[in-house]
Amino acid sequence: MLSKLNPNICAMKCVRCGKLHPLDDYFEGCPSCLQRGTPASVAPHYADFPAVLHSDNMAEWLSYGCPSGLGEGNTSLSSLPRLAASLGIESLYTKNEFANPTGSHKDRMGAIVAQRALDIGATTIAVASSGNAGVSMAAYAARAGIDCVVVTTPDMSPNWRRAIEIHGARIIAMESSDDRWVLIARHTKRGDWYPATNYLMPPVGSNPFGVDGYRAIAFELYLQFPEFPPTDIVVPTARGDLLWGIAKAYQDLRDTGLISSRPRVHAVEPFPRIGRARDGHGMVCSSFSGDTAMASIGGNTVTVQSLVALELTDASGVSVTDDEARDDQLLLGKEGLYIELSSAAALSGLRKLLAQGKIGPQSRVVMIATSHGYKEHPEFGAQLIAKRLQEGEFGEASIENDK
Repeated sequence: MLSKLNPNICAMKCVRCGKLHPLDDYFEGCPSCLQRGTPASVAPHYADFPAVLHSDNMAEWLSYGCPSGLGEGNTSLSSLPRLAASLGIESLYTKNEFANPTGSHKDRMGAIVAQRALDIGATTIAVASSGNAGVSMAAYAARAGIDCVVVTTPDMSPNWRRAIEIHGARIIAMESSDDRWVLIARHTKRGDWYPATNYLMPPVGSNPFGVDGYRAIAFELYLQFPEFPPTDIVVPTARGDLLWGIAKAYQDLRDTGLISSRPRVHAVEPFPRIGRARDGHGMVCSSFSGDTAMASIGGNTVTVQSLVALELTDASGVSVTDDEARDDQLLLGKEGLYIELSSAAALSGLRKLLAQGKIGPQSRVVMIATSHGYKEHPEFGAQLIAKRLQEGEFGEASIENDK
């Protein structure tokens, strides 16, 4: 895997204050905002973009564009006309990020973090993860010949744990999510580990070069919908890496004149964290435990990049419950899609956005299907089936014994 930084990147830019900083790794975000006690992410700042975007030059739009060879990106779309009709909208699709090599959108970040680590001579990548990011980073570190440490908690799904171990990464289980960040911060400051994810509280986004990789999703959507682009994109959101990447890419496309208007890029979360942050209650929402069956988007924190992404595209943040997401996970299963509970939350969020009038009947919607359902803890599926059996949904003749 070769690693060469895009020569059009000339600095790192704060997503909040807009200040430009010398090109470097800023694991704690903008130094100026950090000094003021208001941590904010930085993003690679491009001096210029190509005049056109097509499938053969997409690498020129990203911080590191060398493909790993594993086959990340160029994910497919699934059309959902029956669901679109039942919801009363023009069209509905999923962008199938579960089709990436390790089964989630995190491969967009993992591939680029591995290239950045090689570029600067790092020997160990560290990631704090409940699952998807850990599996992805373990795979791409292995591909690049770099050691990987996944710092997690004891309740990680055995499916994720097994995948991480297969890739040869080391797993360290800490008592709590916050303990993970403390450990990564300590080793990062000593120069032992190159971090793929945040370790601050209040948090910033993940590794800014890695987050830049999520912009490719918007670039692919631009190419996949040449005539009737989406009006709205619904994104399952924790600390906003994916949300920011998609919103920023559409801003870049508009700035270069390739599009005249951007879709609204909405956030779906398990608690109204974004709403509380927008109301001035800070980036840590202590009124929410952060515990949810939607493990990939859990936690009680918000990032500045999430708020800025919503502002960029005049979009909204909505919260949904575990039960709402479970119902929609089953509904999507009947459409042929088995996706992670956190991904199914996008459909639940779409319902609320429609009910609130934030999305209208003429809308063309894309939901980001961040991960497939095979990785989830077996207990989640067992609990769901038991609940449906108790409610009589399957009927008496649905489950038969072999004789």
